[in-house]
Amino acid sequence: MVAGNRAADFDVKKYGAKADGKSDDSTAIANAWKEACKSTRPSNVVIPKGNYLVGPIKIQGPCQAPITIRADQAHFMAPADVSKFKSQNGWFSFQSINGFTLLGGIFDGQGQIAWKQNDCAKTGKCGSMPIDVTSLDSKLFHMNVLNCKNVTLQHIKISAPEESLNTDGIHIGRSNGINVSGADIKTGDDCVSLGDGSQQVNIEKVSCGPGHGIAIGSLGRYNNEEPVIGITVRNCTITNTMNGVRVKTWPASPSAGIARDLHFENIVMNNVSTPVLIDQEYCPYNECDKQVPSRVKISNVSFKDIRGTSASQLAVQIKCSKGNPCENVELSNINLGYHGKNGSATSECANVKPKLTGHLFPPACKVSST
Repeated sequence: MVAGNRAADFDVKKYGAKADGKSDDSTAIANAWKEACKSTRPSNVVIPKGNYLVGPIKIQGPCQAPITIRADQAHFMAPADVSKFKSQNGWFSFQSINGFTLLGGIFDGQGQIAWKQNDCAKTGKCGSMPIDVTSLDSKLFHMNVLNCKNVTLQHIKISAPEESLNTDGIHIGRSNGINVSGADIKTGDDCVSLGDGSQQVNIEKVSCGPGHGIAIGSLGRYNNEEPVIGITVRNCTITNTMNGVRVKTWPASPSAGIARDLHFENIVMNNVSTPVLIDQEYCPYNECDKQVPSRVKISNVSFKDIRGTSASQLAVQIKCSKGNPCENVELSNINLGYHGKNGSATSECANVKPKLTGHLFPPACKVSST
């Protein structure tokens, strides 16, 4: 520790970390954190350059003062064996901390074995897979921001191959005041996904692809989901993804839900399948009743200044619930080209009367009632 007002340093090497990529450094890192957490003045947990093998670890607060983990050139490696994670459903789990900063570090989930065993999308049972904080080749979600307030994620790099299952880059749920800026995300699922309870979230300068795009939802699958309010996605580039920007809700919702004040602006699409999408019949693996309308009410949505190329002819699809039609949806200055053999890009709408402004290509939706 250093006298005066300077931050106290807690070097994990002094707590026994080997950083050789073979020894388990979990205890050393946990002990350094615990000591820093007791400090009554701001502190640094210093993790020097090296390879750190780390099993499931919980970084727990509340602490006495703000703490920074400085891991600029540290490379963390998770156990490859998923059975090592039965004790908790996360790898690095950060909980109940106020005034926390993480600087640098590569978090390598070593997920290749886990992807082959992953069936949580079909079963809904995902607890046996760990969720990484920020990582290379995560076994499941790379980052899970849950029950948080006023969190900023800047200059994040996330990477997993296109075929990796359920490896959402950044998932946000039941959190308020979240800012994501300057992220480069390559993964096998949504680059950024927002679950129920996400409110006042700002996402900008994200480079996404491969993956499934940037998504609000899916919503409406479970009882008593919290409203999604105040989401802004702007100044992003999406390349070679399954979708672009989308809102997705399940049909046959067990209870009513709300998604409103959702804004997508200045987005570049490069060879993206369905760049603009509201899908209130989201039903992967056909495990729901599409004949029963979604009970999630979507309102106050805007898609502005979206341009580039679509990999599918249907470039814009606004498919709202026939039981709860969308309200106050705006399409403005959309220019999406399609270079396939079947003609120009098209768009379609259902159960919505959108406000149309500026240049629109493909031409504005032909509204239907089905």
